[in-house]
Amino acid sequence: MNVKTIVDQLCEKPPVPASPHFAERLAEHWRLSDFFELTKPRVMLLAVFTAVVGLISAGGELDALRALIAVLAIAAGAGAAGALNMWYDADIDAVMTRTAMRPIPRGKVSKVEALVFGTVLGAIAVVVLALATNLTAAALLAGSILFYAIVYTVWLKRSTPQNIVIGGAAGAIPPVIGWAAATGDIGLEPLALFLIIFLWTPPHFWALALNRTDDYARAGVPMLPVVAGRPATTRQILIYSGLLALASELPWILGFAGTAYGAIAAIGGALFLLLSIRLNRSAGVDRHAAQRLFLFSISYLFVLFAALLIDHRTESFSSMRSSHVGRTFGSTHAALLPDTARSACGTFNFSEV
Repeated sequence: MNVKTIVDQLCEKPPVPASPHFAERLAEHWRLSDFFELTKPRVMLLAVFTAVVGLISAGGELDALRALIAVLAIAAGAGAAGALNMWYDADIDAVMTRTAMRPIPRGKVSKVEALVFGTVLGAIAVVVLALATNLTAAALLAGSILFYAIVYTVWLKRSTPQNIVIGGAAGAIPPVIGWAAATGDIGLEPLALFLIIFLWTPPHFWALALNRTDDYARAGVPMLPVVAGRPATTRQILIYSGLLALASELPWILGFAGTAYGAIAAIGGALFLLLSIRLNRSAGVDRHAAQRLFLFSISYLFVLFAALLIDHRTESFSSMRSSHVGRTFGSTHAALLPDTARSACGTFNFSEV
């Protein structure tokens, strides 16, 4: 026996028997993490952030507590839609590289559990939103969950290359829900925000799909690049990018956003359009052009809505100083803006189809 062997034996730690209670706690932790993953948290964050923008832009008489409850209910509704999407798409998620590690394909959550979880979570979200705010907001939330889970997931996703275009309505509705939660009705302003997200969705997801054509083809999902090819897809991206650049100015044109927002929207829209033009002119083997547009589109939407959020917060404080009359939703701004903006800036990534 040499010196090294003796030292190894002396330093070797005796095995510590695993505590059954520790194992149970660990298993419970992973179960909670798997169920949380079912909610598509990154997509949920987009819904929450844009809903907050709609809520704050509306003003209204909603106090900070009810506003917070409304935002949590919208988040839960978005999570329920994600869980129902994963329940139905478990078969194609298992064969796609990007989605194979989701909880159901990995066997961490059963399809029945996902269905029950999504259904119960969605029902609770709608009821809570109705009690905390009004029936209009609750009806919009219920409609968005059903649209995403049934119209998009069950019908459109596997049947038409326009799946993202039509299905994008579900992801565009949160600012309208936030507006309705604050005011009880719907106006031109939230519809303008809806239109911006609706037009942003196709170029964002098609830019992603261009570099994942084999993945979608193997799963039998008729995404536009799979069905129509790269040239047709890049032309459609260019068209939607042009429409998006125009639509992004609507808040300024309609008068519920200031000049600073208008300038930011113009610069962002021009850059978005420029990247789309470069993608349209790029060769078929160039993966970088699509990746650049996809990554920029994430920052673009955050910056655009953050600019609108800051613009409204500044205007509200200016109004309070000039009139010396406190407004209820000013407290809502203070309560919701900092944490939401920090979270969104750190984790925005909406590559969940």
